[in-house]
Amino acid sequence: MKTLKTLALALALLLALSGCGVITSDDGPTQVVGGSAPAEEEQPSQEEAQPEEVPVEDVQLRVGALKGPTAMGLIRMISDDGVNSYTLAGSADELTPKLIKGDLDIICVPANLAAVLYNKTEGQVATLAVNTLGVLYIVENGGETVRSMADLKGRTLVAAGKGSTPEFGLRYLLEQNGLDPDKDVTVDWKSEHAECVAALAAGTADLALLPQPFVTVAQGKLENLRVALDLTAEWDALDNGSAMITGVAVARRDLAEQRPELVDAFLEEYAASVDWVNENTAQAAELIAAQGIIESPAVAEKALPHCNIVCLTGQEMFEKLSGYLQVLSEANPQSVGGALPRDDFYYGA
Repeated sequence: MKTLKTLALALALLLALSGCGVITSDDGPTQVVGGSAPAEEEQPSQEEAQPEEVPVEDVQLRVGALKGPTAMGLIRMISDDGVNSYTLAGSADELTPKLIKGDLDIICVPANLAAVLYNKTEGQVATLAVNTLGVLYIVENGGETVRSMADLKGRTLVAAGKGSTPEFGLRYLLEQNGLDPDKDVTVDWKSEHAECVAALAAGTADLALLPQPFVTVAQGKLENLRVALDLTAEWDALDNGSAMITGVAVARRDLAEQRPELVDAFLEEYAASVDWVNENTAQAAELIAAQGIIESPAVAEKALPHCNIVCLTGQEMFEKLSGYLQVLSEANPQSVGGALPRDDFYYGA
């Protein structure tokens, strides 16, 4: 009887231990208290482990642009966009440090500056679009003696922008039209465009190289001032596949590579905004004045058709911009940051 009781007790103890379960590891058996051993925890798939991406329409892009033609094409987005934020600046120096530090995602700046940024950051920016073609014009006050580049031979004109893209573009066009920029034409370089307008008004100059919207402003002050040459049209007449370019939109490379759907959605809206601006100049001019880009709606409306606002992307952007940067690089390598950008500089090309 005593033996039977002992067997019964041993059997009960065995059943109790089997109810608790035992997990064996490299370190020896580990007791799991309370119920049977749990099944191995199912690991989430790599797709499940990734944080859920915010939908495109809910992501705020931080966009910067210069007050002037490079911002005009954005004006409908600036005025109506309820998601993205926009910063307007008077100088590129206010925007480029913020892009490099990650405080801005996209900025609209001069074309050559985009190449400089690419080299300075070792390729950490990409150009999304050409947003402004050439805005440079040669104007003549009180005469009609200049109707071609050849007519500039032996003449003097005032201009601003020595050592930068206005000088490089002018020299290239003179050379392509058989003129020696250092012998055949005299350029009286001023520190700013307002000085050029003052020289025209004072009668100390009758020819000037001016950009829009300064041309329109000057025409409002000088009754007999006319556009003698459109340098964008003169460049196009060379038919070399490139174009005279003023501004581009660039983005941080990490944004372009990690969220291309955001970039593509932005470019789609940008193109629509540019089309609207070019088709509705009176309404666009009101918005431009309201944002302080150009103070007078009347001046903005007159200037808009001559500001060559576009949204060129992909292969078209690559062909026109790479050719333009090539011209600048040959004139002065430092104007593009010391070296031409590689192909990865051109988003979607």
